[in-house]
Amino acid sequence: MSFKELVIEGARQNNLKNISLTLPHNKVIAVTGVSGSGKSSLAFDTIFAEGQWRFIESLSTYARLFLEKIDRPDVDAIHNIRPAIALEQKNPVKGSRSTVGTLTELYDLFRLLYSKIAHPFCPNCSKEIRIWDTSQIFMELIEKYTDKKAIIVFEAPADFNELLKNGFHRIWLNNEIIDIEDLETLINRISVDEIKDKLNIVVDRLLIKDEPRLSDSIELAWNHGKGKIKIIIMDETVKVLTFSSKNSCDECNIELPLPNPLLFSFNHPLGACPKCNGFGNLLHYDETLIIPNKSLSLSDGAIDPWNKPAYRWWKQQLIKNAEKAGLSTSKPYSEFLDSEKEILFNGTADFYGINDFFQKLETKKYKLHIRVFLSRYRSPAICPLCKGKKLKKEALSYKVSGLDIGELCSMPVIEIAHYFEQLDISPFQRDTAREILRQIKLKLDFLKRVGLDYLSLNRDARTLSGGEYQRINLSNQIASFLTGTLYVLDEPTVGLHARDTQIIAGIMSELSKLGNTIIVVEHDKNIINSADVIVELGPGGGYKGGEVIFSGNREEFLFSDTPTSRYIKGIEYIFPPSKKKSFTVKSPIQNKIVLIGAKGNNLKDINLSIPLQTFTTITGVSGSGKSSLIVETLYRALAREFKQSVEMPLAFDKLIAPKTLKSVKLISQSPIGKSPRSNPVTYLKIFDLIRNLFASQPEARTQRYSPGYFSFNVSGGRCETCKGAGYQKMEMYFFEDLYIKCETCNGKRYKPEALKVYYRGKNIDDVLRMTVDEAVELFRDERKIVNKLSLMQDIGLGYLILGQPATTLSGGEAQRLKICAEFAENSRHTGDVLYILDEPTIGLHFKDIKALLNILQRLVDSGNTVIIIEHNLDVINYSDWIIDLGPEGGEKGGKIIFEGTPDEIINCQESYTGKYLREHLYTQQASHNI
Repeated sequence: MSFKELVIEGARQNNLKNISLTLPHNKVIAVTGVSGSGKSSLAFDTIFAEGQWRFIESLSTYARLFLEKIDRPDVDAIHNIRPAIALEQKNPVKGSRSTVGTLTELYDLFRLLYSKIAHPFCPNCSKEIRIWDTSQIFMELIEKYTDKKAIIVFEAPADFNELLKNGFHRIWLNNEIIDIEDLETLINRISVDEIKDKLNIVVDRLLIKDEPRLSDSIELAWNHGKGKIKIIIMDETVKVLTFSSKNSCDECNIELPLPNPLLFSFNHPLGACPKCNGFGNLLHYDETLIIPNKSLSLSDGAIDPWNKPAYRWWKQQLIKNAEKAGLSTSKPYSEFLDSEKEILFNGTADFYGINDFFQKLETKKYKLHIRVFLSRYRSPAICPLCKGKKLKKEALSYKVSGLDIGELCSMPVIEIAHYFEQLDISPFQRDTAREILRQIKLKLDFLKRVGLDYLSLNRDARTLSGGEYQRINLSNQIASFLTGTLYVLDEPTVGLHARDTQIIAGIMSELSKLGNTIIVVEHDKNIINSADVIVELGPGGGYKGGEVIFSGNREEFLFSDTPTSRYIKGIEYIFPPSKKKSFTVKSPIQNKIVLIGAKGNNLKDINLSIPLQTFTTITGVSGSGKSSLIVETLYRALAREFKQSVEMPLAFDKLIAPKTLKSVKLISQSPIGKSPRSNPVTYLKIFDLIRNLFASQPEARTQRYSPGYFSFNVSGGRCETCKGAGYQKMEMYFFEDLYIKCETCNGKRYKPEALKVYYRGKNIDDVLRMTVDEAVELFRDERKIVNKLSLMQDIGLGYLILGQPATTLSGGEAQRLKICAEFAENSRHTGDVLYILDEPTIGLHFKDIKALLNILQRLVDSGNTVIIIEHNLDVINYSDWIIDLGPEGGEKGGKIIFEGTPDEIINCQESYTGKYLREHLYTQQASHNI
């Protein structure tokens, strides 16, 4: 056995069928196969899990106390495994303090940079502040004022006896020198206030020359002035130069703290804005949430919180007394003048206003339901003090090349990179920050290479997609230059345009050449083609998968006959519908949804037209504005129009929605549940039918078990040790929390009594452990159950375990479950819904994409409209209509480059999508003709 190989013997984790593999180290290994074939079970649940186990085993005795409770992967042996790092699609960030800057560690480098070389500026007058020493003062005077007459003075209290004792006889007052011993002149010239204040004491009067006298006088004044002196230049006009060792503005009498990294941290009291505590925004009661429908009058219930039964008294007292204050109760709120709105919110002596209402509830915030209620009417607004920069004014007073750290972080990565290329600093500053600048440039370069040059560093990390989060981690790993490491990646091309996937392939190749092993779960052609070794699992999903159907290099792979190789070679591909909907840009307005003047984020005041009852694909490179246009503008605008949501859309001028359209639904990849209790059958309401079926069995009727007895969410038949979860949560503190199998029920969720009830030889635990495909066979006579399970099969989810915790589902699986739920709902009313999906092909093999497109086409054939944001070239070619955004990401994007059919976009020279679709179709055609 060679140490240059990773050897896996007898892997049986999840659906893996006792497989053995030998994989070379220091290579890129692509693991592919249909959905549910066991790719993640092999890469993450076996290889990475074993690497993680061995890492924990190397920790302290305290950490190893938990080892016997952690399940090792079900495998006979794994030899020569390296320290493993997993980069998954999931974005685990929950807190609002984490930003792109903190994730990439660029913000830490910026804090170091600003603490080393930033120049302070007065926050009041914007004048640059400089900290001086005597040698710098000497050089400044020689460089700029040689041969000029000068008077060197320092400030001191008006203690004349002390001054004379120290040998100082003169003061500078009103542009002339006065002798302290000339008492008559002093009495006439100096007021009582001036005596109380400090006086300018003259040390020397001289010509500025490079001589010891000048430096000695400066040193003397500096010592007596306690680090502060004035040089009065006697030129055509008198000019007073102030030099201080303090970080302060003498004109405004403002002193800044000395720079250190904590001063620039919004997570530390030294740097955080005192008003927003470093969050950058404040929660405020939002008029648009309080009064969501401005076409309503006060009597019709315009004020939403006062429509709740518990708070109707507030509405009644307003209606009763409004006219006394000159407010109409029948006029739509949209017609209220600003002065009338002010009265409504602030109230009068005759009635309580909206602000009074919320102030009253604020006193009861200790009650949970009150806090939940108040949160419905609050939204974040930019902090008025720090303007969203999160830092106090003292920190923002430091600038490097004209920008404070908040301004720098508000720029996209590509602009920050350009800023550092043009950085205007002195040779001394550059030498001081040389290593910091090198690391900053390195990280920025890698962020650009992974296709994230459109992200700004102040962006909330919670808003990142799973793909963006994974690519940030990938860029961090490249920049760390680790060697001898095993990286396990989950579809790093998620969210990337075809233009950028080859770049990711190059980065993984670089990592392997550094001496690392890369195992990547992927369906993308470019990644598979560039891999050194390809492993395909299958042949099907779930219990039909778990076997190695190919393992070898790319040349051998192309000569094999597997589902993926046939797709890579272009032998199999997705055929577009035989009949596509006919539509042109000039089609009548009643046949389309029109959005005019979209200008949020990077959108460039664009007009959007979506044809009704068609399959429309929104394309464009990463950061071109697809989600901003479709999700954050169009969806939110329509949701408000249909009163489905009060969330504010991004800025636009006008929305024209046909009367035939009744609803809009966004089918996202967000989890279907937040706890392991939620699973596919509970989400689709299949479990209710299954529980009813078990309650009707003879044994259950004998024991008088109701359907609720078979629920794991309420007391009855569930295991009370784990409360029906099957697992117990263990807080690891310095690790992610662990879910440990319940020792009482052995992970089966139920009491032994509940498990004695059988349906066709299977108890309730057996059913929850079945795949969808197996369950269809078991419940073949139960039409209602089979109908819903068949939908899951049709969309490629036949491999899913019925009781699989929702927290373990991928974003793509969660999204397809939502499509199943929508399709079941849509069967009762058709033809009036707009469905919006964001990259529904994530995690899908091309065979599964076929199944997904068939389901979506059925929605369109029912008269609905489907819009998907997508990069997959087969899906783009399948669509009726394409809207391509670009031409680039970030500020260089936000324009509609093309509107038309797939046949037309391949001739559009400005479109990257058209270029890569043209190449894709050419490859298919060439393979088809062989």
